[in-house]
Amino acid sequence: MSTQRDRDTASFGFREVEAEDKPGLVRDVFDSVADRYDLMNDLMSGGIHRLWKAAMIDWLRPRRDMHLLDVAGGTGDIAFRFLNAGGGSVTVCDLTDAMVRHGRDRAINAGKLDRVDWVVGDAEKLPIGASAVDAYSIAFGLRNVTDIDQALREARRVLRPGGRFLCLEFSHVVLPVLDQLYDRYSFSVLPTLGQVVARDRDAYVYLVESIRRFPEQRRLAASMKSAGFEMVDHRNLSGGIAALHSGWRL
Repeated sequence: MSTQRDRDTASFGFREVEAEDKPGLVRDVFDSVADRYDLMNDLMSGGIHRLWKAAMIDWLRPRRDMHLLDVAGGTGDIAFRFLNAGGGSVTVCDLTDAMVRHGRDRAINAGKLDRVDWVVGDAEKLPIGASAVDAYSIAFGLRNVTDIDQALREARRVLRPGGRFLCLEFSHVVLPVLDQLYDRYSFSVLPTLGQVVARDRDAYVYLVESIRRFPEQRRLAASMKSAGFEMVDHRNLSGGIAALHSGWRL
């Protein structure tokens, strides 16, 4: 099941752009907001994103011998949570150099630089060897990928047999009334917050639109199965405002 309507074009929010142009457009968005990204996540979710990330780490169950690849994790938030929960080591891979620099600075301040490697790279063609990591995580990043199916195939490629894939992403609200309230909040409040706090309204218009274009829960699960993952499962968080998807390479 394809999550990309046409191999020559891709959605950038509600716009269709040339597929080859999307990575640069996404990079520009995150270059603009890198130093305020974590603050904006707090404001956008009322801090609830912290609970969602905690749920992701709980489901992963980090071990001292586990090597995690965290994709689109430039600020290091998931990496640090993984290490604090008992994980072994992390490779953080992000498309945007500014996000990686920000995360590396945070790692230095937290005294965790020796347990985290930082790599600039594309989720569709990871600079990681085959069967190299025990777990793969991606939080609020998969919707920014040009070809989601290819990113899922790459995720499976770099996992060792028995490895775990986890995706945390804004998803599709499943509760009546909440979906309407969430739509109003997303399209009116979030761009204004982006303008005031991150000084980039357009970036947050794109982020809201990208959430609406992202595949709903069952469709993403089907794409994971098509990419070769087994024991695929998902959990809705906060009524489907976000969702966790899990799959295994067996």
